[in-house]
Amino acid sequence: MFAERISDMMIKPGSSPVFGTPKDYGLEYEDVRFQASDGVELSGWIVKGGNRGIIVQSHFGVQSSRTGFTPEGKGMIKLWKTDIPFLRHVKALVEAGYSVLMYDFRNHGESGGGTCPWVSWGPEEHKDVLAAIDFLTRHESYRNSPVGLLSICMGAAATTYAYGNDEALRRNPNIKALIAVQPLLYPDFVHGLGIPGFLSRGASKVNLERTGIDLDKASFMPHVKHIPVPTLVVQNKNDPWANVEAVQHYYDELQVDKDLRWLDLSRDRAAAYHYLGESPEMIVDFFGKHI
Repeated sequence: MFAERISDMMIKPGSSPVFGTPKDYGLEYEDVRFQASDGVELSGWIVKGGNRGIIVQSHFGVQSSRTGFTPEGKGMIKLWKTDIPFLRHVKALVEAGYSVLMYDFRNHGESGGGTCPWVSWGPEEHKDVLAAIDFLTRHESYRNSPVGLLSICMGAAATTYAYGNDEALRRNPNIKALIAVQPLLYPDFVHGLGIPGFLSRGASKVNLERTGIDLDKASFMPHVKHIPVPTLVVQNKNDPWANVEAVQHYYDELQVDKDLRWLDLSRDRAAAYHYLGESPEMIVDFFGKHI
């Protein structure tokens, strides 16, 4: 029973409502839907900006949707005490001349349930990253636009898996830059939470039965070297759930023009996500340099 509860905390979907719309921030947008290669229907918005290019945002997992995080319905222990609305940094990107594709991963927000009905921390979700980029290549208004990838936590994992698994993505000339915010491996997350070994092993067994994926062994690290575009890695150095050595290893494995930004924020996993909206200049400046 305890193992199932821990597994639920790690991979059970349904805690990621879409709250608010771009209209709340005075932004023009259109609702969009597109399909992944396995038929899963994904839901999102294109928030309309200028002609500098389009940014694809891939959000973090389990408790997030395209709009970010809300503590509503999260129980006694919350990732963050207040809403973390991603539309704050999206507004800054729009004001800088970019459009933004915000979409929900499978099993999150308003997107459909996955062929695997659990969150896999990237191996399944990488199909959604590919689908989002493919959608833009077929979109009348954006098929020739330069693209930036803003990939947050599980979004960074999924994007890295996508680069490792898809040669066409690696050759895509429209993609100009990637920002990987707090890439995190499942074992590091479990270790950071301080879950006792016997409980984590039990949860891992349940995870494997549910997903068919051994999350303790699955890793995006071998795929990092396949990322072909300038990349900014962002990590709160005080994040209690992070393995800073693993983040440094991610950065070291990159074989492109790269930068590593260590943030000095509070000891909270979500502090860096909150920071994106408080200080969007970091995002805007990096994309401005490469797009």
